[in-house]
Amino acid sequence: MSASKNRVTDLASSEKQTLFRFASLFALLSIIIIGGFSYMYFSAQRELMLQEKKSTLETYSKQLLQELKFLHVNFDKTQLYPRHEEYESAIFDSDKKLIFSSAPTTLRVDKILYLEDAYVTLVSIAESYYLGAKYVVVKVKDDGVWLKQTRKELIAFNVLAFVFMFVIGYALLRLFLKPMRDALALLDRFIKDTTHELNTPVSTIVANIEMIDKSMLDEKTLKKINRIDIGAKTISNIYQDLTYLTLGNKIVTKDEELDVARVIEERMDYFKSLADAKKVSLSKEIIDSPTLLMDKAKFSKLLDNLISNAIKYNKLKGSIKITLQNNVMSVEDTGVGIAKEHISKMQERYSRFNNSSGGFGLGLNIVSSIAKEYDLKIKIDSREKEWTKVSVSW
Repeated sequence: MSASKNRVTDLASSEKQTLFRFASLFALLSIIIIGGFSYMYFSAQRELMLQEKKSTLETYSKQLLQELKFLHVNFDKTQLYPRHEEYESAIFDSDKKLIFSSAPTTLRVDKILYLEDAYVTLVSIAESYYLGAKYVVVKVKDDGVWLKQTRKELIAFNVLAFVFMFVIGYALLRLFLKPMRDALALLDRFIKDTTHELNTPVSTIVANIEMIDKSMLDEKTLKKINRIDIGAKTISNIYQDLTYLTLGNKIVTKDEELDVARVIEERMDYFKSLADAKKVSLSKEIIDSPTLLMDKAKFSKLLDNLISNAIKYNKLKGSIKITLQNNVMSVEDTGVGIAKEHISKMQERYSRFNNSSGGFGLGLNIVSSIAKEYDLKIKIDSREKEWTKVSVSW
């Protein structure tokens, strides 16, 4: 896994998160809109069915009133309440108390026309109180044909609506993401071009400073040269980070058996002037000298970022200790430390939790990227305002 691939992966991951959030919000709004229209359509179909049944129920209600009238007039001859196979019925008095019912289930008179328990019920008010009845209720079984048809129509509608909304959402998302993609592409080109242009002057400055015989300089000139050296190495370190992030896939990897202890000494010498500028002491404790099959430039970049961070976030006159033992290399500083809740996020790109110090939040992300490539394990321990220890094991 190269640094460039990691950068592309990070951008793809960010784009996926944006896509997921937009899709989730758009899907929620689509469900609400489609659900609202579906409910309105279902309600309209149910009301249409009720109105169609109403004419039939009104006919049954008139028939029942005629029969009640006959029963009222001939009550001394017959006391048999009329019953029909086509519908169930009941009569209530003015206080809405049941007088008689042919229905096996309970009937209500609080609504005029309603659907309940697969039955359509109509409540009519009698003009004449035959047998003391003011409310006449008739009830028929709903065959459910309208419901089956409505369900089929709603399923088809929802599928088409979701497809349509998906197409619209996808088009809108591409439209919204285009400026971000263009900006990222422009930024990427700018970083690559800038990195390329920095190469020659930075290399020239660093090489010429290393060629100066500092023992022949007076103290005033030596201080100036040291400042230039510190500035050049700072720029060089930033340049190397940018090179790794933008051109990682073009850097030729050459794995070899590294003498880790020797590389530590080389990088400590390189950072000595930077540490001295902040009056930070650099020390090492080499318990044993393991080897590691790895590209030297990448291991140096990993170690450089650990040392650079240790200097950057250290306190004045602080210390840095590099320990090597049992295939574990650790860099410990006496700096600002990291809050416990932030440790898990330290390896994310652009993560910075201390604005008082410089940096872009790239160091530990690069360390993590190189570690993943070579299956190295990273462990971060810290106590806020006291110390930080980063361990790399293999």
